[in-house]
Amino acid sequence: MSQLDAVLAHIDAHLDASLERLFAFLRIASISTDPAHAADCRRAAEHVKAELDGLGFAADVHPTKGHPVVLGHQTGEGEKAKKPHVLFYGHYDVQPVDPLELWHSQPFEPRLETLPDGSKVIRARGAADDKGQILTFLEAVRAWKAVTGALPVDVSVLIEGEEEVGSVNLPAFVEQNLAQLRADAVLVCDTNQWDADTPAITTGLRGLVHDEIIIRTADRDLHSGLFGGAANNAIHVLAGVIAALRDKDGRVTIPGFYEGVPDIPEDVREQWRGLGLDAQTFLGPVGLSEPAGEKDRYVIEQIQSRPAFDINGIIAGYTGEGSKTVIPAEARAKITFRLVGDQNPASIRDAFRAYVRRIIPADASVTFGSGDGAPAVSVPLDNPLLLKAAGALQDEWSKAPVTIGGGGSIPIIATFQHRLGADPLLIGFGLEDDRIHSPNEKYSLKNFHKGTRSWARILQSLAE
Repeated sequence: MSQLDAVLAHIDAHLDASLERLFAFLRIASISTDPAHAADCRRAAEHVKAELDGLGFAADVHPTKGHPVVLGHQTGEGEKAKKPHVLFYGHYDVQPVDPLELWHSQPFEPRLETLPDGSKVIRARGAADDKGQILTFLEAVRAWKAVTGALPVDVSVLIEGEEEVGSVNLPAFVEQNLAQLRADAVLVCDTNQWDADTPAITTGLRGLVHDEIIIRTADRDLHSGLFGGAANNAIHVLAGVIAALRDKDGRVTIPGFYEGVPDIPEDVREQWRGLGLDAQTFLGPVGLSEPAGEKDRYVIEQIQSRPAFDINGIIAGYTGEGSKTVIPAEARAKITFRLVGDQNPASIRDAFRAYVRRIIPADASVTFGSGDGAPAVSVPLDNPLLLKAAGALQDEWSKAPVTIGGGGSIPIIATFQHRLGADPLLIGFGLEDDRIHSPNEKYSLKNFHKGTRSWARILQSLAE
């Protein structure tokens, strides 16, 4: 039996113990956005440190202006220069559980549940996002240490507690600890597979800009009987701005918006088309049927490799019970842009603001919010470590992994790539129906098990 075979056998034999450790982690209500759970976040950080200590890492809990960061290292002696060095990133914080009444069980009392098809899932807040995913990696490390007493590669682990609130304090921590964080690759387990039987490596994440538009017209709300038809209505102005930002073909109309947007290689485009993700399969389950993006692009392109503009919320006028016949003097909207390729967040923000100022009427004024953001992340498809990881995934799943783009954003990944000079390998084992950020979050037991086996194989492949 090879070392790797022995490690995989150890993972299989100790799955129940791995689940017990995961359940202990899931019982901690580490909700980062709620100050009432600050102590739970600290407890989660201490829990991660204890796990790393038990695996032989030199680990510490580092305070930040918000919730703490856990950083641990395990490097070889003497042969350190001969081994690749990887940095594994994850987050111990979780989303709020509201509305609690929609949960079928208590969110921080994890349990195994058998679904109607006979498959088993782990049901709890954080099961898939991101505690279960973190444990797939740590349990693979545990198996290597138990069987061989060492790891195939040098490993650092960085687990933060503010990913769900934008990782606001992590960039400063990275800047202060660049020397400790240098690595050949950053491993991230916070993404999905393509489907239950097909692994995936995410080779791109969309960047992000979020801003707020505040339109003001008259110096107060006006009586719609006295002023209706003559006075500018702030909601009308805001609605006109929103309507002008996209054309009938789904393209964003801001001048220069598409600068830096690459066309994906035709062979990749054809691979994506063969995956069968169309309007019916993607939009049908959420009650929709017509794609709203660029009409000359496949649905899979619209969500993975093309930029997007969305209104996230509108606040204006009277919204209470009954009627109040006013012409609102103020209307605001929260907006986001998802970016790809070399689109620059600051340039997109500035171009958006300039366009809005140009198209609003003379009797209206506009101010904006913070306008912060992060660039997109892209990993070359011929990255040698990516190719090694792909081979390891194929060995485990008996199926070649799909290389896909991620429609969402993990802003800190761009910081890692640009400041550490290391490409990310985004390999996750979540599924689209895991209900992350929603009541009744779950994580497939099969994916937890095979995810652990996958990381064991990947660690071996990166050392070869």
